[in-house]
Parts: sequence; C-alpha cells; structure tokens
Amino acid sequence: MKHLASTFAAAGLLAVTAPVLSATQATAAPAEYAPQKPAWHRCSADQPAAFECATLKVPLDYRRPQGRTIDLAISRMKSGNPAERHGALLLNPGGPGGPGLDLPLMMNEAMPKEVRDRYDLIGFDPRGVGGSSPITCGLTDAEQNFSRPYKEETFPADVAWAQTVADKCREKAGSVLPFITTRNTARDMDAIRSALGERKLSYLGYSYGTYLGAVYAQMFPSRTDRFVLDSGVDPARAWRGMMQVWATEAEPAFKRWTQWTAGRAGEFGLGDTPEAVSRTFWDLVARADREPIEFEGQKLTGDDIRTARALFFYPAQAAPVVKALKDAADGKPVTLTPSQMKLLKPAAEPASDNGMAVFWSVVCGDTEWPRYPEQYAKEAAQDKVTYPLYGDFASNIKPCAYWHRPIEPTTAMKTKANVLTVQNEWDSQTPLVSGQGLHRALKGSRMVLAMGGEGHGVYLFDAASCANAPVNSYLATGKLPAEDVTCRTAPPSAERRTELVPSSPQRFPALTDGRF
Repeated sequence: MKHLASTFAAAGLLAVTAPVLSATQATAAPAEYAPQKPAWHRCSADQPAAFECATLKVPLDYRRPQGRTIDLAISRMKSGNPAERHGALLLNPGGPGGPGLDLPLMMNEAMPKEVRDRYDLIGFDPRGVGGSSPITCGLTDAEQNFSRPYKEETFPADVAWAQTVADKCREKAGSVLPFITTRNTARDMDAIRSALGERKLSYLGYSYGTYLGAVYAQMFPSRTDRFVLDSGVDPARAWRGMMQVWATEAEPAFKRWTQWTAGRAGEFGLGDTPEAVSRTFWDLVARADREPIEFEGQKLTGDDIRTARALFFYPAQAAPVVKALKDAADGKPVTLTPSQMKLLKPAAEPASDNGMAVFWSVVCGDTEWPRYPEQYAKEAAQDKVTYPLYGDFASNIKPCAYWHRPIEPTTAMKTKANVLTVQNEWDSQTPLVSGQGLHRALKGSRMVLAMGGEGHGVYLFDAASCANAPVNSYLATGKLPAEDVTCRTAPPSAERRTELVPSSPQRFPALTDGRF
C-alpha cells in the first residue's frame, strides 16, 4: 500500500462560456470514430507478466475525429476468475495530471478477492500525462509553486508570475492545451471502453477523478456501470471554488486542532484552552514574519507556516510539529520522530512540470475564471481577514486569468447517476462540504461518510476504515445501499497516515499539496 499511496501523492485538485459544440458533439464522440483494438504486451520485464500495456490513438479534437491524434497509454490486469468476471474497472488517481498506468498493479494487491475477481483492472495515463502524449510548459520549480500569499507590495510580482506561466504554456503546448480538458478525458474513457469491447464501464476515481467520473456519467449515462467516486470534488466549485474551499474549511479544522491540543497541554505545552493554543500559533506566525525561524535547515516566515493549512486536518500530527516549531523559535532542541520528520522532508529531486502543465490545462480550460487582476487582489485581501490561515493563498491570482477561453461549456449535472460517493469527515484536499456537494449534484447517488476519518482518500487507504465494507459490497454486487451510509472510524495512526498524506516540493511542511 505504500506504492499505492505514492502514486496518489504524485497525482497529486465560475461562469460558463458560450457553447461552441453542437448538442450531439458535446455529448459523445462522433459515430465515425472507432478506436482500434489494443495490442497488449507485457509492460516491462521487471513487472509481472500478467500486467499488460497498450497504446490507443485517439483524436486530439473529437470534433475532428479524422484529424490529429494523440497517444493514450493504457494497462490492465485481467480477472483471475473468468466465471465471476463482471466487466472492466477503470482507475484514476486524481490530479488533474496524475498518472494512472500502474494502478492495476497496486489495486490487484489491495482489493479483497470478492471484488478483485469481478473485474479486469484498467489503468491509463490521462491525455497529456506520462505515456499519453505528455505536455510540458517548461516551468521552473519556483514557477510550479502557486502557494502565493497576498500582499499589496508583492501583488505585481504575482501578476507577472501568472502571466509567465500562461505564456510559457502557450509557447510550449499551445496547439494542444485547449483539448486537455475533463470532457475530452471523459471521451477518452469511452474510447477505452469501446476498444475493450465493453458495453458499459465501471470506474473507481479518487479526488479529481470523482469529477472526471461525474462528467462521464453525465455524458455517457447509458454506458455508466458501477462507479465509485472517492473524496469528492463539488462540480459547483470547479475550479476556482475548489481552491477557495481549502481556505474556508481550514478554519474549522484549525479550531478542532486547538481543542484537541488544549486537552493535551501537559504533553505539548501549547496552551490549556483552545484560545491559548490559537494565540500560541499566531504568535509564532507573527514572530516568523518579524524574523524567520530556523527550523530543520529552513528559514520559515509566517507565510511559510500558513502554507501548512492541510496539517491541521491531522491533529495528532500537527501538535508535535507546532511544538517543535515553537521550541526552535525559543532556541530549544527540536525532537521529532522519524514519521514526523517524513512530513517535513522535501522531495529528493525537482518535480517534472508535466503534472502541473496538465493541472493548469484542466482547471483553466474546464471553466471560465475572472480576467481582471483587481478582482483577485480585492478578494485575496478580504479572504486574508476572513480566513486567516489560507484565504489569501486560495484567492490570489492564478495563471487561469490569462488562459485561453474554454472551448465548450462546463458539464451540467442533470442526469440521474446511480453512483457511490465516499468521503472522510476530515479531508484536507476535497473537504467534507465538497464531497457533500458532489453527492447532492448527482441525483440518484448514495454517499458513504466515514465520520472521524482523516485524510485524503478513503477506500483502501486505511484497512480499518468503516467505509471499505459498503464500497466492497457495491463493487462486488452492483447494489447501491438503500440509503446513505454514515459510519464512524478511528483516524489511522500517525505513522500510517504519514505514508498516505500527499508530499510536495513546496515549502513548509512537505504535505502542503496543491492538487486534488
């Protein structure tokens, strides 16, 4: 499961423009497009022979099916029990920009036999990612970091950064960018279904993959079989609103942390009331703004500390890290366990910009964003006051302000979708209100809510999660629960969740991830 977690970590999460496609074109691939049958081969000599790979050719622009094509890298592990086989289960780890080619290997190990026997497990790198005609914007490490606090004096530099990222992406991949969208990836999913010879498609998608699955279910409802959407993106918030929800929902998570920590004042010494714990934290932020704090080889400003907003969704991890930060500020020795140190360790090597290039292509190309820098400045300044932990980071200007206009409208969630949504109560990347929004948007869906559950990713991420049983039952039988399921689960141990939280080369600490 370590391997499963690392893949999901790599995946790495508005107004509607006027439509440019006809109703038929906007719904499905044109009838004249028929994908070829895959030529399966062993993926590599160092992987099991049963793990097979193939490459499909799909249209760059589905309105022109006989025009330019791109590669779509797919993989599979077939069911070991043909008598129990139900169909194909397509897998997506999130992102946007997350590679999924290795997911069948990992799910083959993680799934219980009664589920595993039912499916050929199918992985794919979404268009533009990894083995699927990958794109790049040529971004430096600094340009990939979009955790930018709002300050009036630095806002012109933020505007210049946003323009630079958009300009570099146009220069490097301008002919492809307009077609790297969720709707086109959903069309690719249907091309995979057709190439496999399946009448319907089953699906397991995490994080951004929930939005991708929801869009597929709207575009191809008659071909939607058993769909599990885990850690939900709210379609009504795609995509600027999904970044802003990181700020709004960090506040209740922070409040919960202060309560948890106050109850353990003897252990952490950060305060014996929630108010005292909060004061301790904000005093540290103010001190670091006056003079950066030397901490584990880094010099941390107050803004660096605030980027750790995701940490507060895990109180048992946040408290020792904040204690260590306070000790460092007070000139005391810092003592952290190996698992806690893993939270702070940056990536060993600079990250490729492929994932970030696809991220911007999707979040900017799916929906319309505000075009005026003044709006971002105004909202970021307001949200810095209203949501002090992360509000200005979330609302500050992004490259989408200078992106091309979307080539088609966002997908309306109008068609009934008998799918299963899954959610932890304390999820930092797709918070509970977002998962609830997805459930509301998909009429006919059921929701499995793990109360007390911490972390991003539920099904199979924690073997003890109360959500696993109802998901296994649905995947094995195809029967949705008669009503929504709310269960209670214990947070995984600090060591276990340390393996599962996303990591990033961004600043303090490393788990502050900016993707879905």
